[in-house]
Amino acid sequence: MSFQDLGLSEALLRAIADQGYNTPSPVQSKAIPQVLAGRDVMAAAQTGTGKTAAFTLPLLQNLSGGARAPKRGCRALVLTPTRELAAQVHENVTEYSRYLDLRSACVFGGVKINPQIDRLSRGVDVLVATPGRLLDLQGQGAVDFSALEILVLDEADRMLDMGFIHDIRRVVRLLPEKRQTLMFSATFSGEITRLAGGYLNNPVKVEVSPANATADTVEQWVYPVDKKQKPALLSYLVKANDWSQVLVFTRTKHGANRLSQQLEKSGIPAAAIHGNKSQNARTRALGDFKLGKVQALVATDIAARGLDIEQLPQVVNFDLPNVAEDYVHRIGRTGRAGAAGRAYSLVSADEADYLRDIEKLIRQNLPREEVEGFVPDHTVPDTPPAPTGPRQPNRGRRSGGGRPGQNGSGQQARQRSGNGGNGGNSSGNGNGNGRRRGGRGRSGGASQGGNRSAS
Repeated sequence: MSFQDLGLSEALLRAIADQGYNTPSPVQSKAIPQVLAGRDVMAAAQTGTGKTAAFTLPLLQNLSGGARAPKRGCRALVLTPTRELAAQVHENVTEYSRYLDLRSACVFGGVKINPQIDRLSRGVDVLVATPGRLLDLQGQGAVDFSALEILVLDEADRMLDMGFIHDIRRVVRLLPEKRQTLMFSATFSGEITRLAGGYLNNPVKVEVSPANATADTVEQWVYPVDKKQKPALLSYLVKANDWSQVLVFTRTKHGANRLSQQLEKSGIPAAAIHGNKSQNARTRALGDFKLGKVQALVATDIAARGLDIEQLPQVVNFDLPNVAEDYVHRIGRTGRAGAAGRAYSLVSADEADYLRDIEKLIRQNLPREEVEGFVPDHTVPDTPPAPTGPRQPNRGRRSGGGRPGQNGSGQQARQRSGNGGNGGNSSGNGNGNGRRRGGRGRSGGASQGGNRSAS
């Protein structure tokens, strides 16, 4: 199937071609015709599968040719949970509408409100917003929803996780009852289903992957390590494997600041991005990362969704998240649009319960690999076999780039802990076939052969 087969206009097809895309992803193939038909849509798909284009493209087509938005008005509203995601969605809107006579704006907190008020005063066709700033603008009379035709709730599950449910309800009460509503989420949790029941009218359900599945294009490893050795191990991995770009997740804002400073001291250009940083600082750090000026971007979960970095080769969980679902969203920053990606988790013994929850959620037993010189005093225990189901445990599958490289001395004496052949604890003295590694070879971020899907 091609984008032409979905019924998109020539103007949109030109914009898609400009971005280098030629084949729609599964969620795009299923959602776009339904949105074009004017149906309410409730879509669930894992991170990195092209959800943004799945609603942006048909939304723009449905708006094209219509009446102009009145002053302070908007015809389509896209609500997102974070500033970074709002900026990314607006960038997509701008790219895909380049051959259409449509106006758009993006509003979020952390920056001056007056330029946003001025932009909205002329009316916009598409408004991308975070809930808090949108309500501030509405309270000042800067935005009018009387002409609204389409509402999109993007990353709806994340908005609920972040406590935006009351803001969402306040916004929806301001909107016309007669509208098209689209809800995009990573999962169809019970809470999401209840939310959809209140706001969507007989929606079409689109689901293209198992709930909480990780992308097949992302290879995953666990590196057991003592907690105090984590910064040194991360520095070693970056240098030994010549990683030019790595996104690192920490659990706390203070931890992100501290780790970025430690990386800088070890000679690795780094920056931190989290909620306490000003919006200008966050935008600058992300821009420098994309340009290659920053080698390691250290982030809290505020960046787990909304960061769209083309062909990001690897993600590192410096700390495991205490909510298992966040692991899926974190590693979804790599392996996007069909590209290969790698995810590494530095796991100390005190995080064993978090790891167990993650493996149970994704129904995979992640391979453990010890790094020479960083073998922990306390082994991270193996997880019991994952529940049987549609996704079977992935035991060390590799793709792209062949076997990992040798360490500095050329030795390849490695011992893998976990996934033992006889099911015992194979932390070096069990019955499993283990490996101890001296370093991993370069990780490629290049897209695998084949067609690209729109992001």
